[in-house]
Amino acid sequence: MGHLVLARLRALRGFAMLVRDPREIDGVFTIADALRTPAAMQPMVDHFARDPGGRRALAERPRLALDLDALGRLPDGTLGRVFVEHLRANGLDPRDLPTLPGATPHDYVSAHLTDTHDVWHVVTGFDTDVAGELGLQAFYVAQSPSKLAVTLLAAGLLNTLAPQNFDDHPRRLEEIARGWLLGRSCAPLFGVRWDELWAVPMAEVRARLGIDRDGVQARLAPAN
Repeated sequence: MGHLVLARLRALRGFAMLVRDPREIDGVFTIADALRTPAAMQPMVDHFARDPGGRRALAERPRLALDLDALGRLPDGTLGRVFVEHLRANGLDPRDLPTLPGATPHDYVSAHLTDTHDVWHVVTGFDTDVAGELGLQAFYVAQSPSKLAVTLLAAGLLNTLAPQNFDDHPRRLEEIARGWLLGRSCAPLFGVRWDELWAVPMAEVRARLGIDRDGVQARLAPAN
């Protein structure tokens, strides 16, 4: 019982950190740690297991191995090359992310989603600013019963109410709407073997997965 209370207190502390600054990565990890329990993760395991690709990933539990130098030498426009360019442009290093255990289905869901977070950014086209991160979290919610993603969305929306952030609310809400529509309309991304797609042109990767940003943009356009 004491451990549960402490976990909830840490989660509340992480939530408060994110309300102040949604880019506070320590707050994300704090909440994620509190939600990484078998009871909290079981709905996601069950959900992903309904899809053949997700079921295979849960059985085989592959991890994403990255050779950034090799990916950076791929032709322009390929998934691997665009991924490396995304990391460099945003000053990101995958080695800064925690290496989570993946020995059980519950652990693997968290590990796989952490390992592939920046790949999902690139494939879905969401930026790494607050609006883009909220859009990607909405994509996660559309694709899975993720308590973490819902929590991060809630913190981001509360942050939007701050006077210094409120002018950004139209873009943040539009990105959330875009993420939800993209996530509902494309193939499940959990379990995709990105290592088999690095050399494929980004346009073809998105076409294979049904990620139609132009189509979603048309749906978001105001009616005349």
